[in-house]
Amino acid sequence: MPSDVRTCDDHGFFAGESCPGCGADGRHLLDGRHRERLSKFLSGVLRHFPGDVGLTLDDRGWADFDALVDAATERYDWATREAVAGVVATDPNGRFERADDGRVRAAYGHSVDVTRDDGSGPVPDTLYHGTAPRDLDAIREEGLRPMSRQRVHLSESVEEAERVGRRHADDPVVLVV
Repeated sequence: MPSDVRTCDDHGFFAGESCPGCGADGRHLLDGRHRERLSKFLSGVLRHFPGDVGLTLDDRGWADFDALVDAATERYDWATREAVAGVVATDPNGRFERADDGRVRAAYGHSVDVTRDDGSGPVPDTLYHGTAPRDLDAIREEGLRPMSRQRVHLSESVEEAERVGRRHADDPVVLVV
């Protein structure tokens, strides 16, 4: 179960029991179950079905934060603006990005057509891909493919690739790319 989302007056949003910056309990925003439900909804809206909830993405995948909050609060009566902001800020997988002007987008995993402005930084010499053992033969034969997404998910560490791979199998295989 995901950790609860809380906020600290001095350090902002955090996940867990105490603020990593000062150790304070902070103010409770969402329990782990609601955090997971809201995160899945936000991911789905920003990656796959923005039009289903009346949300508009620009060509780079950015959406108006207030419009995203409206969609979330219409879907869940317990969702609030602060809860949406907390889920976006504390996602352990880095699924979301917030722009300085308040816009929000999914960081990866889109099935809708968006043009990412990735590539501004250096690419690490070694990247990793976590996958299920049952997919190895197809990967060896066809290479890594994004399937229904726009890109293949690559990780900068073995640990991250293992965590990603565990979404597909209890005993993931990590490929060095």
